[in-house]
Amino acid sequence: MNHLEDAIAAGLDGLRLAVSGAVVSRLAAYLSLLEQWNRAYNLTAVRDVREMVPRHILDSLSILPWLHGERVLDVGSGAGLPGIPLALMSPQRTFTLLDGAGKRTRFMTQVVLELELPNVTVVQSRVEAFRPPQPFDTVVSRAFASVEHFVSLAGSLCARDGRLLAMKGLFPAEELAQLPAGYAVLASHRLDVPGVDGERHLIELVPVATASG
Repeated sequence: MNHLEDAIAAGLDGLRLAVSGAVVSRLAAYLSLLEQWNRAYNLTAVRDVREMVPRHILDSLSILPWLHGERVLDVGSGAGLPGIPLALMSPQRTFTLLDGAGKRTRFMTQVVLELELPNVTVVQSRVEAFRPPQPFDTVVSRAFASVEHFVSLAGSLCARDGRLLAMKGLFPAEELAQLPAGYAVLASHRLDVPGVDGERHLIELVPVATASG
């Protein structure tokens, strides 16, 4: 697995993220599990584990500087992206990984067990049915839906002083034009992800009360 760890370490260096060798090894172990489960459960369209490094690990970790607060919700987490890489890099935060599909939540639960991730909770539920005991500081979506749909379904799960982070490819101008009332764009960031062709953007959204103080 050394070649995989080397690729991850080089990519993290390109993102200017300092990380221990132990974390790199655990990120590689996560990808090995994903590759293994993907053969049977079709968790991702990316089949080559080497291609998973930029498209899954580095893409997920590119948003690390914009996580807000201590409690993070990953909506439509799928194979645990971006939640599991972020949790490995941010052990001081707690992460809830939400997905409606049993095969995905079973995989994520296995990852949590094998990698011993005490800061990760996996929940099988549709987002509109999810009722957590308290809202989250950061609610993130990687490939879940349009910005409008994401905010409409998950906005209520975000704390009043929290952030909604929408990970997108091209800048979603048309989607942002349809943003529901009660939310505003705080900032947009063009992401430079090593090894990923094409544009990547992160849109930071907030409840209007936060934007207006």
